[in-house]
Amino acid sequence: MASKKKKTDSNTIAQNRKAGFDYSIEEQFEAGLALQGWEVKSLREGRAQLKESYVVVIRGEIFLIGAHFSPLQSTSTHVIATPTRDRKLLLHRKEISKLIGATEREGYTIVALSLYWKKGKAKAKIALAKGKKQYDKRQTIKEREWDRDKHRMLKQG
Repeated sequence: MASKKKKTDSNTIAQNRKAGFDYSIEEQFEAGLALQGWEVKSLREGRAQLKESYVVVIRGEIFLIGAHFSPLQSTSTHVIATPTRDRKLLLHRKEISKLIGATEREGYTIVALSLYWKKGKAKAKIALAKGKKQYDKRQTIKEREWDRDKHRMLKQG
């Protein structure tokens, strides 16, 4: 009997942990990535960072800007690798028009949340988000600390 592969978190390549703290996430989308060969190999090694990346609309297309994919020395010998090049995100036309409308009219920003593998293809999870104010961030920190203290008290008692 063939064993089914369990879905684990090992499919995740990189996460933008700061996005949840800096923004209030409204709606999430799954987007494909238009990549070069050396970038795919780099992602397979887990050499990607989303820390300072953002998503922008250019001429009706969605691009991931500032994501850093470290080139491997062995694979990119004949190619001039640009680690932070702009990468096109592949979405359906309806999703693109929804993102464009929300960013232009309603003041939302588009944030990259994570990179992961799905059926052998690299995917990016992006989200429509609104920036948090300083007091919202402080409230998030208070809630996190209270949850941690509550967990400790329950564990001891």
